[in-house]
Amino acid sequence: MVPRHARKLSSTGIYHILLIGINQQQIFKDREDNEKFIKVLAECKKISEYRLYAYCLMGNHLHLMIKVNKEPLGQIFKRICGRYVYWYNAKYHRAGHLFQDRFKSEPIEDDECFLRVLRYIHQNPVKAKLVNKIADYPYSSYPSYRNTKDNHLVDADFLPGKMNKEQLVKFHSESSEDTYLDITEGPIRLTDEQATEIIRKVTKGENLSAFHVLENKMRNNIISKLKNEGLSIRQISRLTGISKGIVERGGK
Repeated sequence: MVPRHARKLSSTGIYHILLIGINQQQIFKDREDNEKFIKVLAECKKISEYRLYAYCLMGNHLHLMIKVNKEPLGQIFKRICGRYVYWYNAKYHRAGHLFQDRFKSEPIEDDECFLRVLRYIHQNPVKAKLVNKIADYPYSSYPSYRNTKDNHLVDADFLPGKMNKEQLVKFHSESSEDTYLDITEGPIRLTDEQATEIIRKVTKGENLSAFHVLENKMRNNIISKLKNEGLSIRQISRLTGISKGIVERGGK
């Protein structure tokens, strides 16, 4: 077993966090899932008293930028993940882990890094080609910086250098090659949108998470059909929540 390295601590208490679905599976499948996680962030913020500077929910992973206060990072994310996974598993009639065991973090040590990570998080949906404009993505904290009134979740009043709204919009529109925490995976022949549509066709519209309750022979038959349709093993595992090992063996 490879030993885990100690997290780099931030002198400012501010961290960029990356949470990834186990096997890179989808952890936000519809609007309700996204809205529930945002609600969980708000609930846990009241308890843990962290400051939330940014968030972006990206289907099979999410980015956050927070400042710890009363509780350490590990306790904060145990609370956040526990609440969401309990709700998610009940909704989709599944059991077990949803997130990878260990979240990734990197310290934010100065104002320049803060602003660049903020922009990086908000630009994620555009770089992933989910939307054309940052402002069009509904599940990020960017709108909170455009309108700080009556905003109780995102601490958008904290901007180094007192950057105004016009400057913020211009800064976010600038092309950036900044590289921070992100997921890495090999090339996928089909987009997840295309793959999801194929899964719905093969399963005749069944809920993706229903795979967990299927009889083995039926499940393996579906896995075989999905492979024949061009879905990769990793993609089938990520979109259905079935472990990679079962997908590799399934359909033989």
